[in-house]
Amino acid sequence: MPFSDESRHISLSLSELERLCPIAKALSSPMRVRMIALLSTRSMNVNELAEALELPVSTAALNVRQLEEAGLINAEIQPGIRGAMKLCSHRVDSVSMRLVPDMQDGLNALTLQLPIGSYSCAEGIRPECGLVSEHAWIGECNMPRAFYHPDRAQAQLLWFRSGYVEYRFSLGEIDPAQVEWLEFSMELSSNAPLYRDDWQSDIGVAVNGHALGAWVSPGDYGGRRGRLNPSWWSETASQFGLLKTWRVDENGSTLDGEPLSGVRLSDLHLADGNYISLRVGVDEHAGHVGGLNLFGERFGDYPQGIVMRVGYAQSGGKR
Repeated sequence: MPFSDESRHISLSLSELERLCPIAKALSSPMRVRMIALLSTRSMNVNELAEALELPVSTAALNVRQLEEAGLINAEIQPGIRGAMKLCSHRVDSVSMRLVPDMQDGLNALTLQLPIGSYSCAEGIRPECGLVSEHAWIGECNMPRAFYHPDRAQAQLLWFRSGYVEYRFSLGEIDPAQVEWLEFSMELSSNAPLYRDDWQSDIGVAVNGHALGAWVSPGDYGGRRGRLNPSWWSETASQFGLLKTWRVDENGSTLDGEPLSGVRLSDLHLADGNYISLRVGVDEHAGHVGGLNLFGERFGDYPQGIVMRVGYAQSGGKR
């Protein structure tokens, strides 16, 4: 199966052509997209879909098969009044495609993920700021102390004007001597009042105290709902971000494959600690202090938290 039935999300990259192409082809037809929309409200058989879309039954059946083969809907044969019928139902909540090739460098890779609320510290946080879970607000809005609320681990969206949050990934499964590269990915945007697509912000990332470099976020995105956002979240608020990836190896640091800084893997001294620290934030003295939105796996467009990928040699990696 190309995805977990429990997650109800499909996440793809250009290295997964056998999975990506059938899904992209299935979604290329407006008619099939309309079918998915209809099935998001209730289960329907092929005859009902054909009637709703004013299609011949044979055409509806052909398109149902394409959606089923791509893994986008469920379809099962059930007995009906006039013989067996194919009952179709909703299966997938979102599809995300990373249109940048994965950089495996011929190595094994270990993937670790932390929820956005599992930061170890939050320092220098300035309003506007706040956190929400999938279901409700966490603590008081625009109060930096809310970042230490007991429920902060449930956060699915957090934001602030300046300051940083720090995450710590355990080295328990990693032999630092075997590490060839590190990648960190997360969904981010600027943070403007309500939202504003042209609101720049310098969002920086530092690993083990070394600044890999900043991404100049173009804006704070709204105008449509984030694909994963809960129904209670206001349509006038920030909705989604962009998925960004920082990478560091012995050649230096990159952002989405583009050179960013001269910080190298050896500068991080991985063997000297028990964890790898990752700071994400906005410096109050940056050229663009436009805030930060950090999206979790149930907010925004991408079903993930803070992801760290570790590339290591074929002969090692896990202890």
